[in-house]
Amino acid sequence: MELKDRLKQSRKRAGKTQAEVAEAVKMSQPAYQALESGRNQKSSFLPMIASFLNVDVLWLTTGNGTEDTKPSDKPDNIQLESNVSILDAPLQAIPLLDYVQAGLFHEVGYDGLNPLGTSWTTYKSARPECVFSLKVEGSSMSPEFQPGDEIVVDGSLEAKPGALVIAQEIKHGEARTTFKKYRVIGINEFGVDIIELVPLNPDFPTLNSNQIDISIIGVVVAHNRKFKY
Repeated sequence: MELKDRLKQSRKRAGKTQAEVAEAVKMSQPAYQALESGRNQKSSFLPMIASFLNVDVLWLTTGNGTEDTKPSDKPDNIQLESNVSILDAPLQAIPLLDYVQAGLFHEVGYDGLNPLGTSWTTYKSARPECVFSLKVEGSSMSPEFQPGDEIVVDGSLEAKPGALVIAQEIKHGEARTTFKKYRVIGINEFGVDIIELVPLNPDFPTLNSNQIDISIIGVVVAHNRKFKY
């Protein structure tokens, strides 16, 4: 099969006229007719013609391979389904802290010195100086959160029931920073909320503000996980 035959076969299969092909690739109709009649065997327009007719460019120009277009040769106007989209948001640098430094956010304010490192987030806060990241330790919040996962915390937000929070628990004069789910279960005699810090893993105990002092450091606003291969 010669070039003229491949052109004619492809054009008819696509349901196009010679004029439509010529107009689509911006060449004159007589020039296209010269290709399809066999008077001309070469043209710089052949790759564009192949794309317009949705055939493989190597097959059209040489006869090698198959007529069907390869995935990489498909026209740009083909609509492909996708379950992802491009994230159009700027990255913000935030400090990666340990749990002791996170506790200072509540007590005296973290001084910004000696963070574990720098992390990045697309989360935007009204008070970016209050945003930091932590790495999950232990398995009290599994299976949703695994050790080594990174969470982004906003210390300027007020915790609401159901929120995931970083909190400080004080028992027998010893302070410890923890990651739990925030739950309000009532109001005490002074009109203050009675709260619980609930682990997502039922094998761990729930903390109650009637039994220990609890202070909320910040609300978890993002969760990052690296996959292992």
